[in-house]
Amino acid sequence: MSYGMAAALQAAIWQRLSADPALVSLVGGAIYDAAPQGTAPDLYVILGPEDVRERGDGTAAGAEHRVTVTVVSAAAGFLIAKQTAGAVSDALAGAALALDRGWLVSLNFLRARARRSRDGQLRRIDLTFRARVDDGT
Repeated sequence: MSYGMAAALQAAIWQRLSADPALVSLVGGAIYDAAPQGTAPDLYVILGPEDVRERGDGTAAGAEHRVTVTVVSAAAGFLIAKQTAGAVSDALAGAALALDRGWLVSLNFLRARARRSRDGQLRRIDLTFRARVDDGT
């Protein structure tokens, strides 16, 4: 197994999302690697946790990353959150991302979960993607 491509994968995902016109039209530059400090925007995207499993073969080390990207919205309903989650999904599902280390074999949408915060003030959609990477080093 190699976890060595995790940072390269995260950087490529962030770059793809930050450059996607449909997503940027919804959230502007509110795409983060960590929760925003202070007052958060009413709508933002955050790169979240990941689970990684060994998926090497006889020729190279590899891994399967299950990466979560979260949409958070302060809007009263789920519509803008779902539109934003759709833009995230469209930007990433099947994307051919270039990594600084190794290569991306596939990137596919796996699942989503939409819910309200406990106090009912925020809407949150967690999208999980399955990324298969191989290490060429």
